[in-house]
Amino acid sequence: MDGIITGLTTDEKLNILADAAKYDVACTSSGVDRRGQKGTLGNSVSCGICHSFSADGRCISLLKVLMTNHCIYDCKYCINRKSNDVPRATFEPDELCDLVIEFYKRNYIEGLFLSSGIIENPTYTMERMCRILYLLRTKYRFNGYIHVKTIPGASDELLSMAGYLADRISVNMELPTDDSLRSLAPNKSFKTILDPMGKLTNTIGAHRLAIGKSPRMERSSINKYLPGSIFNYEGDGAKGTISGGKVDLLGEAAKGYAQSSGNEQALSLSSGSLLPAMTGDDARRRAFAPAGQSTQMIVGAGGDSDYTIIRTAQSLYQGYDLKRVFYSAYIPINDDPALPPKDTAVPLLREHRLYQADWLMRYYGFVADEIVSESEPDLDLRMDPKCNWAVRHLEVFPVEVQTANYNMLLRIPGVGPKSAARIVNARRYGTLTFENLKKMGVVLKRAHYFITCSGQMMYRIPMERDYIVREMVDADRKENWRLTAENKQYRQLSLFDDQFQSMGNG
Repeated sequence: MDGIITGLTTDEKLNILADAAKYDVACTSSGVDRRGQKGTLGNSVSCGICHSFSADGRCISLLKVLMTNHCIYDCKYCINRKSNDVPRATFEPDELCDLVIEFYKRNYIEGLFLSSGIIENPTYTMERMCRILYLLRTKYRFNGYIHVKTIPGASDELLSMAGYLADRISVNMELPTDDSLRSLAPNKSFKTILDPMGKLTNTIGAHRLAIGKSPRMERSSINKYLPGSIFNYEGDGAKGTISGGKVDLLGEAAKGYAQSSGNEQALSLSSGSLLPAMTGDDARRRAFAPAGQSTQMIVGAGGDSDYTIIRTAQSLYQGYDLKRVFYSAYIPINDDPALPPKDTAVPLLREHRLYQADWLMRYYGFVADEIVSESEPDLDLRMDPKCNWAVRHLEVFPVEVQTANYNMLLRIPGVGPKSAARIVNARRYGTLTFENLKKMGVVLKRAHYFITCSGQMMYRIPMERDYIVREMVDADRKENWRLTAENKQYRQLSLFDDQFQSMGNG
């Protein structure tokens, strides 16, 4: 059924297009602090949008929907590929805008996550998506959070307009290597993905400079620039190489800005930036993608190792200053010799471990080669990556919490940034005990293997890798089982379904 079904009601379209959007991962925090304004509807809070989660852990708090699930591409892993016989539908711009506003008024959603298949060509599709965003921001005066996934290959003008209208913008990489992309998504290429990604980075940096901020997105103070990269790429939006831990990929994010009359700022963007197409219109002037840009990689569709995926993510953080890299466990939905069989288990636990590894890079000062290596290219699914690093480096443990510096404390399993900061602050006033550490938020079931308080361990523990691994795996067995055995059904929850339990808030 290649053609789009006509005569569908809005509810019927929503059922088709919301279900088709469940394979796109939505952002879990806004990163934008914008209060409601007189004459507008909605706001956005920097600490994040409230979320509910489906059984497979995917966010459903935004209205996550496709503009259309018709697609001219034939990506092997995609349910909406042109060779699949699935019902097709398309929202008209005003129709989708009405839906967003009505759902927002009823408190069903906090914002919009908009993606789309490709209809006719990338530029035509992106133009229709921009029309939806423009109508929401102007005609409907919607001031809430919007995350839009752009269409690689669309014109720079449309990419620029999307950046001014949305809070977060994404260019999906989908797969971590060019070879994988050519094999599973023959209509896509790294050039059409990295070019707009580089231009977005430059433009976001220029706008941040214009308001007196650093051109790079805020990140952990000990890990603002991740060393090392595997990219050697040259395109219109990103030129150069990275070697020896030094970045020289994007060029200047911006050459500066100049004050003009009133409060207006005339940005002088680098040649790799997007056209500032909307800065001259007072009614539409907005910050450019204030919540940054992100991307998504599919996990388990191809044969790429965790080592390849994590090193690619590290390079994206360093070279393109992404706010987030999202990982989406591949759900076997298509029959194709290049894909895993349809009865293959969904790698949800692997996805979970990749998110944990990603967190270590962004907030704990780790680099990819510490988490995985060429000799051990895949994460140990039995335990989290931080524990795995610790048991492979028992020569540095146990750590004395009374004297260890902040960066070393962060390397201890069970100790996070907040608890590490509390330890550093509290030990100035007295000697710490294990009971003190527990009250500070240290997870002692993991940490007690690796720390001492005043030279004493919590229990008499042999510092042997096999013993510690066995104990930690046994402690995590229940959680690992929950992430695999319990997650048998993969579906997009209905906005009106009252039979699910919220798994948490963002």
